[in-house]
Amino acid sequence: MATKVLPPKQLQNLRFFITRSLNTSSSSSSKAAAASPLNLAEKPEPPIQEPPTIIQEHAKPSILDFNDHQKLFSNLPTTKLLHASSILHLVSIGPLVDFGMWVMNSRIMETDNIVRDVVLKTVRHTFFKHFCAGEDVVEARRCFERVNEAGLRVMLDFAVEYTSNNDACDQNLKGFLDSVQLAMSLPPSSVSSVVAKVTAMCPLSLLERVSDLLRWQQRDPSFNLPWKQNSFPIFSDSSPLYHTLKKPEPLTPQEENDLQLGQERLWKLCEKCVQVNIPLTVDAEHISVQPAIDYLTYLTAIKYNKNDNPIVYGTIQAYLKDAKERLLLATKAADKMGVPMGIKLVRGAYMSSERKTASSLGYESPIHNSIQETHACYNDCVSFMLEKIANSSNAVILATHNVESGRLAATKAIDLGIEKRNQKLEFAQLYGMSDALSFGLSNAGFLVSKYTPYGSIEMVIPYLLRRAEENRGLLSASSIDRELTRKELKRRLKAAIF
Repeated sequence: MATKVLPPKQLQNLRFFITRSLNTSSSSSSKAAAASPLNLAEKPEPPIQEPPTIIQEHAKPSILDFNDHQKLFSNLPTTKLLHASSILHLVSIGPLVDFGMWVMNSRIMETDNIVRDVVLKTVRHTFFKHFCAGEDVVEARRCFERVNEAGLRVMLDFAVEYTSNNDACDQNLKGFLDSVQLAMSLPPSSVSSVVAKVTAMCPLSLLERVSDLLRWQQRDPSFNLPWKQNSFPIFSDSSPLYHTLKKPEPLTPQEENDLQLGQERLWKLCEKCVQVNIPLTVDAEHISVQPAIDYLTYLTAIKYNKNDNPIVYGTIQAYLKDAKERLLLATKAADKMGVPMGIKLVRGAYMSSERKTASSLGYESPIHNSIQETHACYNDCVSFMLEKIANSSNAVILATHNVESGRLAATKAIDLGIEKRNQKLEFAQLYGMSDALSFGLSNAGFLVSKYTPYGSIEMVIPYLLRRAEENRGLLSASSIDRELTRKELKRRLKAAIF
């Protein structure tokens, strides 16, 4: 295939950008020294060395190749790589991220003013463009098609969350139903699931009340909840209960009615997914409301997961100390009831706020004490779910940005004889993050999705703030992507010149 030669002016700009990016990154951290300033005569670069996790199973050659960056990014145009490299570099600058988060959470953003307009315009053309699919269905569809053309699938996420009244919940349900309709219009098998947040379909204050009542019943099993239906276990013996320190008042008749409405909205969305055979993934959120979310999700799974087809997926956050125990208890109960279980495994995205809440109440953090413990918990949960897939009708979405976890999971799946294109095993990464891992897994033959949110920029601000927090610092999950994109841009520049 012939190499396209860039125009002189564009080539000069490209060379300037890469040189500046490489020099800046090299001076920022010793880790980035592997990507030296641009030198067209330099020797071939050494393979990327990734930080090991505490789990070292399967001491055999990896089936995932991250050294061939040309192959990894062969489906991405240079303009996309340039934009990705610049954004990932920006979010690696801690003080810049801190300032941006302060601005987005300040009173400046609460009223219409010129500063707010400038901020939103800047965000729209930078972070929003990188991490989100678009502001409406038309823009989102174009993005989804590009993801599919790159050989990946999509998880459609209408990114609304946190509502306070039933009217807003009804409007949000319409948005979720529209996302199912959008999924139907895309090529078959290009959409792995539709994503929803329960806080968008049931008022947040009510979910907090329901969670309080469920926690108190965990403390005192004799505490009667007349509205509660048979579900899977929500807590383990080690689950934190400090959000509920005194006996809560029972739900009022109006609250019980609103809870039923919330449940019916989730069921209506699930019925639509069943009709078109597209799974529904229910996201995890703050643990202050997670008991109510799990309760409603498990009720929905019991109702709709039939005939060895888990259409409803709940989410387990492995950074929580009780994650593995809750996973074991829920799957055991599902097996006993003959319900195929769908689980999305993530590490978690609310670490800072969870730790602050626990500390403010004088309790130990519910988050693992070290990143190594979180990695170990995640990998243990992955191993457990892969064994369930190999021996039952359960299904799992392995949502991870950690390269070592991806390698371990891929190797274990092969060892267990799970076919790479098995529809009950899906790897997933967020859109705009860990592209190297996504393409590495896809090139190895596995099904891989991008979790792809869309919606108005005001709607996705909470999501963007979580991504900024997740990517801040040179040692974040995006560090390998930053290094690989720089290498591939250098290679393309060399090819253009010579």
